[in-house]
Amino acid sequence: MSEAATVQTPRDGSKAAWTLGLLVAIYACNFVDRSIVSVLGQALKKDLGLSDLQLGLLGGLSFAVFYTGLGLPIARLAERRSRVGIIALSSAAWSVMTALCGLTQNFGQLLLARMGVGVGEAGLSPAAQALISDTVPPERRASALAVYSLGIPTGTLIGLAGGGWLVQSLGWRLAFLAVGLPGLLLALLAALTLKEAPCAAAAPPPITAVLARLRARSSGIHAIAGASLASVAGYGISYFVPAWFNRTFGFDYAQAGLVTGLISSLPAAISLMAGGMIADRWGARNKSAFALAPAAALITTAPLYLLAFAQGDWRAATALLTVTALFQYAYLPPTLALLHHLVEPRMRATATAILFFCINLIGLGVGPALAGWLSDRFGLTAALSGCALFYLWAAGHFLLGSRTLARDLAD
Repeated sequence: MSEAATVQTPRDGSKAAWTLGLLVAIYACNFVDRSIVSVLGQALKKDLGLSDLQLGLLGGLSFAVFYTGLGLPIARLAERRSRVGIIALSSAAWSVMTALCGLTQNFGQLLLARMGVGVGEAGLSPAAQALISDTVPPERRASALAVYSLGIPTGTLIGLAGGGWLVQSLGWRLAFLAVGLPGLLLALLAALTLKEAPCAAAAPPPITAVLARLRARSSGIHAIAGASLASVAGYGISYFVPAWFNRTFGFDYAQAGLVTGLISSLPAAISLMAGGMIADRWGARNKSAFALAPAAALITTAPLYLLAFAQGDWRAATALLTVTALFQYAYLPPTLALLHHLVEPRMRATATAILFFCINLIGLGVGPALAGWLSDRFGLTAALSGCALFYLWAAGHFLLGSRTLARDLAD
């Protein structure tokens, strides 16, 4: 059955715009709560006596274990039940757990609270992205998913810049409380205003069918592998960049958070939108573009990072990191669109969950912990430079996937 026969695009543009806008705001809140622990890291390290490895575990593995473990079951639920309800409940859950981080007294309690944040955030993206893909026509899918992905730089900016100001002014405990509570309002708005997009009435295919469909299309496997490896580099580097500014250039918490947040905001937003729009336009002529565009962006990202971390002046380093961010995030919207193109409409939430399972288990689970482990042994600058090399490995997978993508999409 064709996609057009199973999905109806809503005619009310204002409702579609509100849906996408609110989902961007919720996703931004997601990344505020996810990223703030990095800018609070130095304060946590001093107050609780933590090592860099423990900081990496707080920002990575503790979050990723439950995020990845629950993402797939919740996605399967989203194929059968209200995606709006899942989005609202997830938003409320992670917001409460972020606020509770501010009440913890030791590493063990904070680790458990961060696990709770991962439990809540597991339900958002599979349900939200499936809802978006059922709302927009296929030819605009990468661009719409790019708009949704703007929640990443928006939330990262608020989390880093706002978190840096909060910890400098009020301390890390009140910082956690302040950023956790707004998500409850967004959860209420989602429950009251979001509407389900019409989709097929038939029961969704079993997860084995989704896995079999992806396994039979090597371009999808390579895209998942490439995105996962890029996330090892991205999460590992971004988690410790505020600390790198602290230690290398003597920045205070507010300065490090502001500079890092600005680097990760507008340039990253441009990168995401450009990645989606280029993939949609290039992909209309050459289907391999959904893999070639990410490969080109990642090949450019690695040497820019290496050059940035070799600088001895904060202004030169900041300028290079800003340029790097223009390329770093462009792989994500084409990757999401590629997977959504490869599967049937009722498989999209599950396909998204599979991608995010790999991205977060491998990228978020390994990246910060690996960077922290390397930092404890070789120094932070060497650790971040080593993480940057994963971008080249990731690009290789996208290049391999581009060789079969056109054929896979035609099947």
